[in-house]
Amino acid sequence: MRRLGLVTLVLAGSSGLRSVEGSARGGATLKDSIENRIMGRTYPSVFQAWSPAEAVRSSNPLTVVARHDLLWHGVGWYGLRWDASPQGLGRILTPESIEKGRVIRQTLLKLNPNIILVAEIRYRDASRRFLPKDHEWWARDEDGQPAKGWAEGGFIRLDFANPEYRRHVARRAKAVVQSGVVDGILLDWWRDDEDRLALIRQVRKAIGDDYLIIANANDRTTPKTAPYINGYFMECTRSRTAQDWQRIRATLTWAETHLRRPAVNCLEIWYHHSRDDLNLMRAATTLSLTQSNGYCLFSDPNPLPTADHLHNWYPFWDKSLGRPVSTGVARADGTVTREFENGTVVYNPMGNRAVSVVFDDIRQSVATGTSARRHQLADADGDIFLRRPAVSGDGR
Repeated sequence: MRRLGLVTLVLAGSSGLRSVEGSARGGATLKDSIENRIMGRTYPSVFQAWSPAEAVRSSNPLTVVARHDLLWHGVGWYGLRWDASPQGLGRILTPESIEKGRVIRQTLLKLNPNIILVAEIRYRDASRRFLPKDHEWWARDEDGQPAKGWAEGGFIRLDFANPEYRRHVARRAKAVVQSGVVDGILLDWWRDDEDRLALIRQVRKAIGDDYLIIANANDRTTPKTAPYINGYFMECTRSRTAQDWQRIRATLTWAETHLRRPAVNCLEIWYHHSRDDLNLMRAATTLSLTQSNGYCLFSDPNPLPTADHLHNWYPFWDKSLGRPVSTGVARADGTVTREFENGTVVYNPMGNRAVSVVFDDIRQSVATGTSARRHQLADADGDIFLRRPAVSGDGR
């Protein structure tokens, strides 16, 4: 078994839950395990950003979580607890909480052998209970008052321009990944600036090259910090116009080619009217499928009074495609297509015209259930067309 500190790290490959020895014993390494799970999953591939899928019948919440192929949450969700109070001062996780976290990890890996588990490390803002009231790591405004951070949550900004605080964040990130409970960390509110560049360099040095770092860059690129990041959380707050979708697509394709490997890009689109904006759900899913090997999510907008990133689970997301067998191809009609083991994905961007999708064989539309050779696809939409045994008639 691979030992990290006080715990035995339990890893999973694509074949299921297993314990592996380190490379010194000739077995798989941690990086191998992570890459095997990323490569071993089938598509569509959905992630969970903090909040769960709702309206799913299950007596076990972890069963619902395990429908997703990638999850991040705060360290407390995994059962992990810091050894200090307030928790923002903690540098070490308590041994009993690590054992609890390992049980959660093992359970999720048994349910989904390819799931990737990530913990958020707070660095930019936090609740007032995170640090002592007058602690030096709170950021101050021009009047010397605590600087407002995330207004919706009532959080206060943290002073990550402070070199000692950055070192503290890096130590905490190291403690979390070395617990053996998660495969990497999430850094929210991300952009390119000198303080964040200094921070991510320290974090990457502290956790090493094998663990994942996901950063919430929204729909922007971050060339300076890209060499340290495995994937973007693309929390796309703007998706109302064709230009928005063009920018999102450009950022996603940039991230796939410029971030470090293994890549774990996570595309989230918010609904416009309700969770029943099914064309937007399909557009988000098929954009992710055709332009990346990443993960997708269609969720509630943040301004709602409920928890952010709540979502439904859509039958469109049920595993049907297998694995990709080609890269995405831009077509003359404005669509983008990609071939998978079990079918073809077509993404039709917002602002394009409606198109006819024609195949040489009978295909079943996952969106409509219709089996035919010719299918209609509106703009701001997408579909999965599965190969099916031939039936009488050509469906034209």
